[in-house]
Amino acid sequence: MRGEFHPPDLDSEFFPEEMLFESFANGWFAMDRLILIRLLMTAILAVFLLIAFRNPKLVPSGLQNFAELAVDFVRINIAEEILGKKEGRRFLPVLATIFFIVLITNVPTIIPGMNISPNARIGMPIVLAVLGYVTMIYAGSKRYGFGKFMKSSLVIPNLPPALHILVVPIEFFSTFVMRPVTLALRLMANFLAGHLILVLLFSATNFFFWQLNGWTALAGVTTVAAIAFTLFECIIIFLQAYIFALLVAVYIELSLHADSH
Repeated sequence: MRGEFHPPDLDSEFFPEEMLFESFANGWFAMDRLILIRLLMTAILAVFLLIAFRNPKLVPSGLQNFAELAVDFVRINIAEEILGKKEGRRFLPVLATIFFIVLITNVPTIIPGMNISPNARIGMPIVLAVLGYVTMIYAGSKRYGFGKFMKSSLVIPNLPPALHILVVPIEFFSTFVMRPVTLALRLMANFLAGHLILVLLFSATNFFFWQLNGWTALAGVTTVAAIAFTLFECIIIFLQAYIFALLVAVYIELSLHADSH
């Protein structure tokens, strides 16, 4: 009996030939496995929050207590830490939405049967990055007006006029292009890489275990490595949600103080 090595198949995972509801409404509502996982995890989050806060009590307990601790983490350690109490409370709904959506959709990467985060495909990271991008522009435009906000963001005071020809495009690219792009790519790349590494480690375990010769011992090494990397992924699941929401808060703060460029 010999094991087989199964390399990651990105074509079928990310670009499936058959999708649910593909023939309905010209494919506008077509769904593959990753979309179903995304919808399932979002529904779980929504149900959890509805149950936790359906009958809020002054002295919380159970699910309400856990949910309030989670929201307070975002409020204290992200929103108010970066934006201050007033602006932190103002933008908390956006930051909390981003944090919890990223967190819950990261979790499937370690769930057997799912084995992949929907954020490993670029669609969801782009949507979340656009939400942060629009909020950043809204924050600055609301405070200064759109024209003054753009001028304050792009034009560095006291520069020789000739240098503005060079500096303004650089500032525009770094502020209004690179910020959302790096937000989306960072999230996607972390979970795509994690998915590939876990697939390779568990496939190698299957391959070595069934050799029934000297190579079989390596199955123990790859199993330990796979478990260790899974535990590491548990940290990344939380860390990437925290970093994403934190960077959005930082970008909002920079927009709110664009005149101090």
